[in-house]
Amino acid sequence: MGEFFNLDNKFFQSLGKIIDCVCLSVIWLLLCIPVVTAGAATTALYYTVNKVIRYNRGYILKEFWHAFRTNFKQSTLVGLLMLAMELFFGMDCYIMYQFAAAGEKSGSIYPLFVVFMALVVAWGIYLFPYIARFENTTKQALKNSGLIAIANLPWTVLLFVILGVVIVGLMYLPPMIFILPVAYMLIANLILEKIFRKYMSEEDIAAEEERNQDFYN
Repeated sequence: MGEFFNLDNKFFQSLGKIIDCVCLSVIWLLLCIPVVTAGAATTALYYTVNKVIRYNRGYILKEFWHAFRTNFKQSTLVGLLMLAMELFFGMDCYIMYQFAAAGEKSGSIYPLFVVFMALVVAWGIYLFPYIARFENTTKQALKNSGLIAIANLPWTVLLFVILGVVIVGLMYLPPMIFILPVAYMLIANLILEKIFRKYMSEEDIAAEEERNQDFYN
């Protein structure tokens, strides 16, 4: 019985993780509401999931705020760029669809704009985690994340599909918004960290592994 009430046992550790995931999802959601801060919030979400949720280093609020503040300018800039691209392709898609519905042959190209929108989303799946993990200029971050997404196309497709499933799940079960953002980012983290390691030096990987020793071991 005494072991059950021990705060270091597996039950309380798991409960603490769940609470952290819910709190982190709420923080991310609140900071996405202004839209302009969504990019910085997503970068901070990945950083915090990787450091706190996965490797038990630090506390969610402190680490989230650190990543949000540190990457705010760069993440906000690329976030607005991604939003502008989505709006541009989305508007073109809508216009071409209306042409197609009216019988205009030119409107038949509207699926092409759907593809462009999907490519921007796939790019973003890599871009914000890349900013969270590496220090580069904005131009280099845009270039490198895009190239990595293309070079690892099967994983990119998988991450895109999982994101689609999450979005559909939220449409049918809106209360899952309090857990699914972190759940998706954790899945993405497990995949992306393996990919990112291919582009890191052996020294950086060794230092990373030393820092990521589980606190409870």
